Amino acid sequence: MEQKFPEPTVGALIVNTKGEILLVKSPKWFDKYTIPGGHAELGEDLETALIREVKEEVGLGVKVKKLLNWQEAIYSKEFYKPKHFIFFDYYCTTNNSEVKMDGREIIDFIWIKPEKAIKLKVDSFTRKTIGEYLKLLKH
Repeated sequence: MEQKFPEPTVGALIVNTKGEILLVKSPKWFDKYTIPGGHAELGEDLETALIREVKEEVGLGVKVKKLLNWQEAIYSKEFYKPKHFIFFDYYCTTNNSEVKMDGREIIDFIWIKPEKAIKLKVDSFTRKTIGEYLKLLKH
Protein backbone atom coordinates (compact mmCIF):
# COMPACT_ATOMS: atom_id res chain seq x y z
CA MET A 1 0.00 0.00 0.00
CA GLU A 2 1.29 3.43 -0.90
CA GLN A 3 2.16 5.70 2.01
CA LYS A 4 -0.09 8.77 2.20
CA PHE A 5 1.31 10.47 5.32
CA PRO A 6 4.56 10.46 7.31
CA GLU A 7 4.62 7.66 9.87
CA PRO A 8 5.37 8.47 13.52
CA THR A 9 7.80 5.92 14.92
CA VAL A 10 9.52 5.45 18.26
CA GLY A 11 13.00 4.20 19.07
CA ALA A 12 14.54 3.13 22.37
CA LEU A 13 18.15 3.77 23.30
CA ILE A 14 18.14 1.22 26.12
CA VAL A 15 20.80 1.36 28.84
CA ASN A 16 21.43 -1.65 31.09
CA THR A 17 22.79 -1.68 34.65
CA LYS A 18 26.39 -1.84 33.31
CA GLY A 19 25.97 1.40 31.34
CA GLU A 20 25.86 -0.45 28.02
CA ILE A 21 23.38 0.33 25.25
CA LEU A 22 21.46 -2.19 23.17
CA LEU A 23 21.98 -2.12 19.42
CA VAL A 24 20.13 -4.49 17.10
CA LYS A 25 20.57 -5.52 13.47
CA SER A 26 17.65 -5.45 11.10
CA PRO A 27 17.44 -6.51 7.46
CA LYS A 28 15.25 -3.43 6.88
CA TRP A 29 18.34 -1.30 7.60
CA PHE A 30 20.66 -3.41 5.43
CA ASP A 31 22.04 -5.18 8.50
CA LYS A 32 23.38 -1.99 10.08
CA TYR A 33 23.00 -1.60 13.81
CA THR A 34 20.01 0.43 14.90
CA ILE A 35 17.87 0.73 18.03
CA PRO A 36 14.67 -1.23 18.71
CA GLY A 37 11.41 0.50 17.97
CA GLY A 38 8.51 0.77 15.59
CA HIS A 39 5.27 2.47 14.70
CA ALA A 40 2.85 4.16 17.05
CA GLU A 41 -0.60 2.74 16.48
CA LEU A 42 -3.73 4.85 16.12
CA GLY A 43 -4.89 6.01 19.57
CA GLU A 44 -1.59 5.02 21.23
CA ASP A 45 0.66 7.63 22.85
CA LEU A 46 4.36 7.52 21.95
CA GLU A 47 5.67 6.21 25.28
CA THR A 48 3.11 3.39 25.33
CA ALA A 49 4.06 2.53 21.73
CA LEU A 50 7.73 2.51 22.73
CA ILE A 51 7.21 0.14 25.66
CA ARG A 52 5.08 -2.18 23.48
CA GLU A 53 7.51 -2.20 20.54
CA VAL A 54 10.54 -2.93 22.75
CA LYS A 55 8.69 -5.82 24.41
CA GLU A 56 7.63 -7.22 21.01
CA GLU A 57 11.02 -6.87 19.32
CA VAL A 58 13.53 -7.72 22.06
CA GLY A 59 11.48 -9.00 25.01
CA LEU A 60 12.66 -6.32 27.45
CA GLY A 61 10.70 -4.23 29.89
CA VAL A 62 11.96 -0.65 29.95
CA LYS A 63 11.52 2.50 31.97
CA VAL A 64 11.24 5.57 29.74
CA LYS A 65 13.49 8.35 31.05
CA LYS A 66 13.62 11.14 28.48
CA LEU A 67 12.98 12.06 24.85
CA LEU A 68 16.48 12.33 23.38
CA ASN A 69 15.62 13.70 19.95
CA TRP A 70 13.34 13.57 16.97
CA GLN A 71 14.39 13.22 13.36
CA GLU A 72 12.85 12.87 9.93
CA ALA A 73 13.77 10.17 7.46
CA ILE A 74 12.35 11.13 4.10
CA TYR A 75 12.91 8.35 1.57
CA SER A 76 16.25 7.49 3.18
CA LYS A 77 18.43 5.17 1.10
CA GLU A 78 19.48 3.56 4.40
CA PHE A 79 16.03 1.94 4.68
CA TYR A 80 15.03 -0.95 2.42
CA LYS A 81 12.12 0.90 0.78
CA PRO A 82 11.08 4.52 0.29
CA LYS A 83 9.23 5.73 3.38
CA HIS A 84 8.77 8.99 5.24
CA PHE A 85 9.22 8.49 8.98
CA ILE A 86 9.25 10.87 11.91
CA PHE A 87 11.43 9.25 14.59
CA PHE A 88 10.96 9.99 18.30
CA ASP A 89 13.95 8.44 20.09
CA TYR A 90 13.90 7.96 23.85
CA TYR A 91 16.49 7.19 26.51
CA CYS A 92 15.29 4.16 28.48
CA THR A 93 16.68 1.91 31.18
CA THR A 94 16.26 -1.78 31.91
CA ASN A 95 17.25 -4.08 34.75
CA ASN A 96 17.24 -7.11 32.44
CA SER A 97 19.85 -7.66 29.71
CA GLU A 98 18.35 -10.93 28.43
CA VAL A 99 17.30 -10.08 24.87
CA LYS A 100 14.73 -12.31 23.17
CA MET A 101 14.87 -11.53 19.45
CA ASP A 102 11.60 -11.69 17.56
CA GLY A 103 13.31 -13.51 14.66
CA ARG A 104 11.66 -11.29 12.03
CA GLU A 105 12.66 -7.68 12.54
CA ILE A 106 15.76 -8.33 14.65
CA ILE A 107 18.48 -10.75 13.49
CA ASP A 108 21.31 -9.92 15.92
CA PHE A 109 22.08 -7.69 18.91
CA ILE A 110 24.93 -6.38 20.99
CA TRP A 111 25.26 -4.67 24.37
CA ILE A 112 28.07 -2.14 24.08
CA LYS A 113 29.41 1.00 25.77
CA PRO A 114 28.01 4.04 23.93
CA GLU A 115 31.48 5.46 23.25
CA LYS A 116 32.34 2.27 21.33
CA ALA A 117 28.90 1.96 19.71
CA ILE A 118 29.35 5.18 17.78
CA LYS A 119 32.25 3.51 15.92
CA LEU A 120 30.19 0.54 14.69
CA LYS A 121 28.32 0.27 11.39
CA VAL A 122 25.14 2.05 12.52
CA ASP A 123 22.56 3.94 10.51
CA SER A 124 22.90 7.74 10.53
CA PHE A 125 19.75 8.25 12.62
CA THR A 126 21.00 5.90 15.35
CA ARG A 127 24.41 7.58 15.24
CA LYS A 128 22.75 10.94 15.98
CA THR A 129 20.69 9.45 18.83
CA ILE A 130 23.79 7.89 20.41
CA GLY A 131 25.48 11.30 20.11
CA GLU A 132 22.58 12.94 21.95
CA TYR A 133 22.88 10.34 24.72
CA LEU A 134 26.63 10.96 25.01
CA LYS A 135 25.94 14.71 25.40
CA LEU A 136 23.43 13.90 28.14
CA LEU A 137 26.11 11.90 30.01
CA LYS A 138 28.47 14.91 30.01
CA HIS A 139 25.98 17.10 31.88
